[in-house]
Amino acid sequence: MNSKSKVTSVFYISLAIAFVFILWGVFFPGNLEMILGYVNDFISNTFGWVYMLAMTGFVLFALFLIISPYGKIRLGRQDEKPQYRAFTWFSFLFTAGMGVGLVFFGVTEPLTHYYNPPTVEGELVAAQQEALQYTLFHWGLHPWAVYAVVGLALAYFNFRHKAPLLMSSSLVPLLGDRANGWMGKSVDVLAVFGTIFGIATSLGLGATQVSAGLSYSFDFIENTIVTQMIVVILITLAFVASAATGLNKGIRYLSIGNVIMAIALMLFVFVFGSSVKMIEAFMTNLGNYVQNLPSMTLGMNAFEGDRGFLNDWTLFYWAWWIGWAAFVGSFIARVSRGRTIREFILGVMGVPVLFSALWFAVFGVAGIETDGILNGGLYSLMVDEGNEVALFAFLENYPAAPIIMGIAILLIASFFVTSADSGTFVLGMLTTGGSLNPPLKVKLTWGAILAGTAMVLLFSGGLNALEMAMLIAAFPFTFIVVLLAISLYKALRSEYHIIELERRHLLYEPGYEEETKKELEEKIEAFEKTLPDEFEEIPEGEEVGKDEDTETNKETKKGE
Repeated sequence: MNSKSKVTSVFYISLAIAFVFILWGVFFPGNLEMILGYVNDFISNTFGWVYMLAMTGFVLFALFLIISPYGKIRLGRQDEKPQYRAFTWFSFLFTAGMGVGLVFFGVTEPLTHYYNPPTVEGELVAAQQEALQYTLFHWGLHPWAVYAVVGLALAYFNFRHKAPLLMSSSLVPLLGDRANGWMGKSVDVLAVFGTIFGIATSLGLGATQVSAGLSYSFDFIENTIVTQMIVVILITLAFVASAATGLNKGIRYLSIGNVIMAIALMLFVFVFGSSVKMIEAFMTNLGNYVQNLPSMTLGMNAFEGDRGFLNDWTLFYWAWWIGWAAFVGSFIARVSRGRTIREFILGVMGVPVLFSALWFAVFGVAGIETDGILNGGLYSLMVDEGNEVALFAFLENYPAAPIIMGIAILLIASFFVTSADSGTFVLGMLTTGGSLNPPLKVKLTWGAILAGTAMVLLFSGGLNALEMAMLIAAFPFTFIVVLLAISLYKALRSEYHIIELERRHLLYEPGYEEETKKELEEKIEAFEKTLPDEFEEIPEGEEVGKDEDTETNKETKKGE
């Protein structure tokens, strides 16, 4: 049995590799961006089909687990209750997943596709329909499927079989002892590498949007590098304060507040917009999405020849979601104890997809209508000043605009605080041997590293290059997620046979039990040999398996 909470070699190896890229981005941003851009284009043009097939496989695998008998298996003991209530759990999903992305792209992506749709002529009714359809495609089942596969593998081996919450540990059934050697370390380093660059670039991009919003809303604030630095410092101080309070206070309460604010903002736009058209657009778009999902999922533009939209949008998103899967999957796993596999996948894939469909129907319709009223003014502003100003220019046309724009700025900043907070939490877990509650000093160290990285790259102009570094790292990580899915399936199949045999022992007469006793013992022994070493850790300040919201399941700790 292992018990680890100290910083491991993964921390130093990951940090060293990231440091080289950061220095490269600071001193030679143009050179780094050129080389990484070439590599990224090569991967997209030559191996784009790998992303498409892999993402399709993740969706099919997740849907299979919902209808399979494995769906009854619980992430923990079979009598264990969920650690968090449904609303708190969903709030965590959006915090780590894509909450800030919905706010950022809610207006800009549908409007961009409206002017530049993939197959039809722009600025027509058909373009509006296609714009909403492809926006939902990019934010729908596929990203949440890859999050679900990674999160489920980690949660299953950790909560059910007491393995460390690490990618390498979840690969033991497939790789054996090699998962504990250099091969496993490489997997964990790659996961940390992608998380560092994903969070750092998000911090930088978040600072530019908040700065742009403040500059657009207040004449006395200029959107300069100094303003962006101040925003990064303030966000860092906020998520450091949140990190100090722990998972069940800081991230939890901020996550719930973020979701409530986001829903309130959406309802505001819905009430003061074309409400009936938004409802109809939601229903129509959902139907179009389901109907055209196979062709969009596997469409590689093999005969049209034009790969601009495919490379710039679909393949970019697929690489981005896979690159984020280590971070998001780890965090989702951490907060999903006590749920069945079926409940986990339905929650991770179903609720966010429906919410995204509703969100883009509201903001997409409203954004395109506002642009029409302004005779293309909103889109022109996006082209001239960047996507980060679009939301604020859009909200400027609504009642009580200053107040609503202020709430939007607060919402974006709060989403980035929780994303950075959960990011440092995950980095702490990945670099302390899978500790469910990494030491505060480790989280604070990562917070300082991420903030410093974002600031120097904003100053040097190397932020885009680091974003491409994460996209490139997503390519090998694609194969790791595939291996995670295979490893999970192998373990589930073995355990399910054992569970069924044990169930039959309870149902049939003693003679049957005697006949199959040896078979059961052999299956259990063989299965246990394929599992990673146990990792016993009771999270600091909480009882394992205890429902944090309702204070139920109080006997869980005793049962451990």
